[in-house]
Amino acid sequence: MTLLIVGATGTLGRQIVRRAIDEGYQVKCLVRNLRKAYFLREWGAELVYGDLSLPETLPLALKNVTAIIDASTARPSDSYNAETIDLKGKTALIEAAKLVNIERFVFFSVINSDKYSDVPLVKLKLDIESYLEKSGIKYTIFYLGGFFQGLISQYAIPILEKQPIWVTGEKTSIGYIDTSDIAKFALRSLALKETECKRFPLVGRKNWNSQEIIQLCERLSGQSARVTKIPISALIIFRKLMGFFEWGANISERLAFAELLATGEDFTSDMKQTYALFGFEESDTATLESYMQDYFGRILRKLKELSDEKEKSL
Repeated sequence: MTLLIVGATGTLGRQIVRRAIDEGYQVKCLVRNLRKAYFLREWGAELVYGDLSLPETLPLALKNVTAIIDASTARPSDSYNAETIDLKGKTALIEAAKLVNIERFVFFSVINSDKYSDVPLVKLKLDIESYLEKSGIKYTIFYLGGFFQGLISQYAIPILEKQPIWVTGEKTSIGYIDTSDIAKFALRSLALKETECKRFPLVGRKNWNSQEIIQLCERLSGQSARVTKIPISALIIFRKLMGFFEWGANISERLAFAELLATGEDFTSDMKQTYALFGFEESDTATLESYMQDYFGRILRKLKELSDEKEKSL
């Protein structure tokens, strides 16, 4: 089976590429910058040029591809709005997939997305879900909460660098999960007929709110956090202000998503049926405690080594 990974250089995409290669799949990566994606070639993937903002580049990239795993999304720094990638680009990708009779299309959406169709980024996800359902392609959709990896820049690094952490006053709990575990489920789905045209929640073993994550990082780092609370009203005002400017459209859309995460409603789901169908145990997935412990352990060991080298040079 030959896989095409879209969004292969991203936080989730690269984990899918690495695991797919380890499991023996032939892997193609759709990339728009071959130089920045060269590390994927070193892992053993084939790089093919394609750009979701340029639909005409997609059909040739799908030659000899059996299945697509789409881990892509627009970035805040993109010169175009999110709809260009997350709606028009993905719609074009699905149409191209139909032409070459793709056997499976794996897509990642947002947990509880059906409750928040008024949020722009969530609405785009829902539109693609609907488009996939009507396409006739066999699909598998996973609903995600958040990644462990994203918590490093949001919490761990600011604490280590004694920088402020910005949080809202709400205590929304999110089922964060390691991207390597997401990759494991995504690839297993390709071998299971029971996952055809089905949707599955994919969240971590425990739900965490911002205060609990901060306390965990403080304990593991041995340092205190500088926490600054942002009123949700201020977040709304800033989002609306960004929406007035063309260059601020992507930022505004992401702030709307941040408001969603500050509602106080938990972003999680029961995983019992998912574990059973996919043949995994809960213990097969990583915990945030072990992930953060490993991260801080590596960082603190490195800092000690640097300190020891400095003392020796004096």
